[in-house]
Amino acid sequence: MQLTVLIKQTFDTEEKIEIADGVVAEDGVKFIINPYDEYALEEALRLREAHGGTVTVVSCGGDRAVEALRTALAMGADEAVLVARDGLPDDGHAVAAALAAAVKELRPDLVLAGLFAVDRGAGSVALQVAERLGLPHASAALKLTVEDGAAAGQAPSGAAWGGGDGRVAVVERDTEWGVETAAVPLPALVTAQQGLNEPRYPSLPGIMKAKRKPLRQLTAAELGLGAD
Repeated sequence: MQLTVLIKQTFDTEEKIEIADGVVAEDGVKFIINPYDEYALEEALRLREAHGGTVTVVSCGGDRAVEALRTALAMGADEAVLVARDGLPDDGHAVAAALAAAVKELRPDLVLAGLFAVDRGAGSVALQVAERLGLPHASAALKLTVEDGAAAGQAPSGAAWGGGDGRVAVVERDTEWGVETAAVPLPALVTAQQGLNEPRYPSLPGIMKAKRKPLRQLTAAELGLGAD
């Protein structure tokens, strides 16, 4: 099973945060993997343990984001991809376009991401990626299983790389009116809510192995994206 996890490097909300000219001043700020993305990564690792396959983490950011990707590799991801932010507008539309192009090359069975990033809180980038790629999606997952056999009468995935193998992701999702269960055909995208799991810590052997795992760096131009 090929799993892709979208992660973002954000500032640590438990550290002292200072605002300068309307934005967070980065000097002396500790940066971490967005906590909701850690839930997504942990779930991908558990699915790999249950079904086999690989886990690839993908981020769009500056050189500093390499640190977050190395942490994800130390937690157990198999490989990482960094799409450079150089030349991209600083908005979710551009980031989603870049991430979608990178994910399309990977052709995963399932994409996971955090429900939202704690720095901006918009919660739209992952769902924009799904829409760009024709992926059915379910947000705010509290429980996730992958099962054989498509649900009766369910339309196949509209993924840009074709239909899946009949498996479905069964998602118990957090909504304003309580917990709702949805089944989406693979390939699909699911965003993780707090409570989905308890993310593991990187182990010392994992940290050492992370140094040898592949980490590709791509530009928007290499993904065929223009300035528009």
